[in-house]
Amino acid sequence: MRHATLLELADRDGINLPPGLSDEWPPELSAADEKGWFRFQRLYDVGRSVLRTPDDIRRLVLEAAQDDHEDGSVWTELQVDPSGYASRFGGITEFTELVLDAVSDAQAATGLQMSVVIAANRTRHPLDARTLARLAVKFADRGVHGFGLSNDERRGDTTDFGPAFAIAERAGLKLMPHGGELRGPAHIRTVIDTLHPNRLGHGVRAAEDKELLRELVAGGVALEVCPASNVALGVYTSINDVPIRELKAAGARIALGSDDPLLFGTRLAGQYALLRAAQDFTDEELADLARDSIEASYAPAELKQCALADIEAWLAAP
Repeated sequence: MRHATLLELADRDGINLPPGLSDEWPPELSAADEKGWFRFQRLYDVGRSVLRTPDDIRRLVLEAAQDDHEDGSVWTELQVDPSGYASRFGGITEFTELVLDAVSDAQAATGLQMSVVIAANRTRHPLDARTLARLAVKFADRGVHGFGLSNDERRGDTTDFGPAFAIAERAGLKLMPHGGELRGPAHIRTVIDTLHPNRLGHGVRAAEDKELLRELVAGGVALEVCPASNVALGVYTSINDVPIRELKAAGARIALGSDDPLLFGTRLAGQYALLRAAQDFTDEELADLARDSIEASYAPAELKQCALADIEAWLAAP
């Protein structure tokens, strides 16, 4: 969500925004402890609370598409947890239909191609996750290509979500749970053994276990790395400490992402700029990350081919 949109919608409905989402944006976050995470979650929920009407959802998706397109993206995968909006929008099925219609309209308006990942919330009951997995399967022919698991990975028992992921896996959906940000390598192993991910949300803590990292590389599990959120949530002290080069040196495929631009204050292109500024990434290294992002995505083959050619053209330009 754009910050300006947050302010406008909050003013429309008389919602008082806490510091960090109003005059102090972007907020200062540190989730190295439970108190820090609760602050992050509270601000996230406040941001969601301004979405009151179907037009608000359509605007949110359109503006996300516009911003990604402006940043140079050719393919965007939106992750959404319908259960967080069901009570306000008539149920999880109705909300999912609304989002998919909004995605279709946004694609037509911007030319950006998009897809949707339905994500369960690990702080809710695992039976809810099974319901969402079935929902994702139901809409697989309408733009849903994957199933995920989000929220604080320190909560809930990951193994309890195995049956939900098995439903999605049997239907051929791509699996992309979060893991390896707020918890370390041992939890990544649990995620791999139980949920069978094709991609891992974050996964940066795999750098702490070289054998695990080798297994991820051998298994073709890509890592969705979001440097700005890693620092904002206290996983690393600074961008300098995010182990992108170490992961790449081991052969890991890195898909850079923006995570949550509203709360972390930077969009997709900003992640590349941060690595150039903080870790002196060269054009060649940034191009390699861009290739990884395209190849780790679930974009159509023709789109991937064109995007990879554009990256080479950018590298060859004066």
